[in-house]
Amino acid sequence: MVSKYIGETEKNLDRIFRAAQCSNAILFFDEADALFGKRSEVKDAHDRYANIELAYLLQKMEEHEGAVILASNLSKNIDQAFSRRMHYVVEFPLPDETHREKLWRGMFPPQVPLGKDVDFHFLAKQFSITGGDIKNVALDAAFLAAQGWTGRHDEATDQSHGAADN
Repeated sequence: MVSKYIGETEKNLDRIFRAAQCSNAILFFDEADALFGKRSEVKDAHDRYANIELAYLLQKMEEHEGAVILASNLSKNIDQAFSRRMHYVVEFPLPDETHREKLWRGMFPPQVPLGKDVDFHFLAKQFSITGGDIKNVALDAAFLAAQGWTGRHDEATDQSHGAADN
């Protein structure tokens, strides 16, 4: 959507908003702080064009009659001109320890084999992370397990790796 070429970002935004209007679609901007970020002091031509793009986006948002959803982990970085025009702001705080443990347990269905050393309570207590991060860790663990990775080094593994290097 954002282009390094002058005027292309505005064309892309126009296409997106026109398509949404024609199809009665909901616009969803993930990582919105990257696109709806605060305007900066103009120090060079790049800053000037970035601010022009933001002004154009603000205009398109005001003209748009449909629903627009912005998602961001850095809502403080969204320009106040956009924030003032938001009808609703829904914040999702980090889950507390109890909820993190439920999230950890929910990521692994009962039929999934787990190592005896998997401790969901410890993970929930030790790591204050989002539900999305918990999902990503669980997926990474599942992929590593499917590849046969144990996370443990033993002499046989070290020797086989060394033999391949010779």
